[in-house]
Amino acid sequence: MVISTKPDLQHARAVAESVTDPELPVLTLADLGVLREVEMTDEGAVIVSITPTYSGCPAMREMRSDLSSRLREAGFPEVEVRTVLDPPWTTDWISEAGRRKLADYGIAPPGAAPNRPTGPVPLTLTPPRSQVRCPQCGSPDTEQVSQFSSTACKALRRCRACHEPFEHIKEI
Repeated sequence: MVISTKPDLQHARAVAESVTDPELPVLTLADLGVLREVEMTDEGAVIVSITPTYSGCPAMREMRSDLSSRLREAGFPEVEVRTVLDPPWTTDWISEAGRRKLADYGIAPPGAAPNRPTGPVPLTLTPPRSQVRCPQCGSPDTEQVSQFSSTACKALRRCRACHEPFEHIKEI
């Protein structure tokens, strides 16, 4: 297969980059860092590569469907969406614009992802502590209310200063 760099590729990339995440519609798949690559064959087929935020992510089917339908609507009749697992997605891939959009939407963006060990993983009995600022008032005085929120990749927190609840995207 030969990959083309024709102007149509720029249009296909722009369309793919505009597709929003089904669970966080304030972010595009590009903002989230899930969109990995957009290629086009000489025959005009568009190949899009995406990486799930975590193994078993239930939104992957919807992402694939949204990418395929949006590209077909834009005039690309042949679309293939591939799932790429290596390297695994990390919250560090969320763009700066995506982090601002999350905070503006009332969701605390993740901090830096923890270092992933390359050897055996040590057992720790206490969760790592991270300071999470309130997206409403900016206070660092927040507490975790629940380890899980509307999706498995978010936790529910509460600000001790303004008393507002908010979601926080976990560092992965």
